[in-house]
Amino acid sequence: MMKSEPASIFRSEDAPLRMTFLVFSGASIMCVASALDPLRAANRITGEKLFDFHLVSADGTPPITTCGLPVAVNGSFDASRPTDVLIAIGGFGTRLQTNRPLLAAIRRVGRAARAVGGVEAGTWVLGHAGLLEGRAATTHWEDMEDFATAFPGSDVRPDRYVIDGPVFTAGGASPTFDLMLHLVRTRLGAVVALDVASVFIYDQARAPNDAQPLVSLGRLDRHDPRLTTAIRLMESHLDQPLPISAIARRVGVSTRTLEKLFLKALNETPGAYALRLRLATARRLVLDTREPMAVVAERTGFSSAAGFTRAFARAFGKPPGRMRSG
Repeated sequence: MMKSEPASIFRSEDAPLRMTFLVFSGASIMCVASALDPLRAANRITGEKLFDFHLVSADGTPPITTCGLPVAVNGSFDASRPTDVLIAIGGFGTRLQTNRPLLAAIRRVGRAARAVGGVEAGTWVLGHAGLLEGRAATTHWEDMEDFATAFPGSDVRPDRYVIDGPVFTAGGASPTFDLMLHLVRTRLGAVVALDVASVFIYDQARAPNDAQPLVSLGRLDRHDPRLTTAIRLMESHLDQPLPISAIARRVGVSTRTLEKLFLKALNETPGAYALRLRLATARRLVLDTREPMAVVAERTGFSSAAGFTRAFARAFGKPPGRMRSG
């Protein structure tokens, strides 16, 4: 007989929800804040501790976020401490988290809890702990391809956040805020959720299944949709860059008109912008992965390693090998 899944945490309930946040060094301070502050605000607005959250790290020391700020924690992760929800918040380096005793403890708590979540690279921890098998999940767009390769048993989606039964995952800081607002809304009602959003002057404008963009266009997409379409075409063809003339044809304008659109909005030609987009992706792969340089060059649309090295050095002042070793 199959074990039934616990009742969803995303439903109306009066009882406090016990939540354990496991924060790893390398996480973004914005992800930590996006996960915690909406719950803190909801407690303040209702006058009750309806979200009883507890911050821990793997070893009890304050994890250091990407901006250098430490996060004060209540202690080390204790698998014997009762909790309704376990949420892993990770960032740079978390994908390499392979400490077997820690992963075993996370697996044990995740399977016993009512729900388990991963924020940004925290989803890698859930995957390594075996908690994503047969589940839909997402992670930050930078890691999407590698994540899908690492966890073939998971239905990896490019959504902002994904809820699949007792497992939920979010791709970054803004999607995490949306996810926590959704948790507040489903448990405490729309009025409380609106009050929480108002505390942060936050306007939720995206659906959870909206795709994570490689380039966050902000308000650009409210000006000329042809510019948005052109940039989306560039980001979806990083490994095989489209000629600017082909992008212009797909957008439905002349090459000259496309150049005017880019110069007006971004003060940059389409060709220069496309190259910068590819090099920015290459820089991330150089710094944050162990991919061979030939693979990095191929994934960012350079036909030769030598050409890639020259372009990289012109853009960033040093060749990719030196940047990685430094």
